[in-house]
Amino acid sequence: MATKKKYVYYFGDGRADGRGDMKDLLGGKGAGLAEMTRLGIPVPAGFTITTEACIEFFDNKKSYPKGMWEEALAALKRVEKSIGCGFGDPKRPLLVSVRSGAKASMPGMMDTVLNLGLNDQTVLGLIEKSKNERFGYDAYRRFI
Repeated sequence: MATKKKYVYYFGDGRADGRGDMKDLLGGKGAGLAEMTRLGIPVPAGFTITTEACIEFFDNKKSYPKGMWEEALAALKRVEKSIGCGFGDPKRPLLVSVRSGAKASMPGMMDTVLNLGLNDQTVLGLIEKSKNERFGYDAYRRFI
């Protein structure tokens, strides 16, 4: 019986699915975050989608590999539970950063998206939570 391929590696709450020596699969950032988590360094919860998923996405006419999306949603639920906020929750919004990665560092060559999760409703929750209207709208501006 073939084992199911794993596309998403979670890290958080002092545990990590990956390791620092998995740069080929997790990229440098993903492997580094996994290793820091394993070493007990306080790293906010998150997850890494593997380089294999990316390769398969492009090999399959820009279609997600079977099961990858469900793995990503399950990992997002774990992040929500760990942080105590919800993605899209207007009162306790979870904001995430999406960073591209590769085995070797390539500064300035790959996109980063910060504050994913902000919208016209969640920015109000961020403002309320931070008690800082300028901070909230500045974060939203940077996202847009």
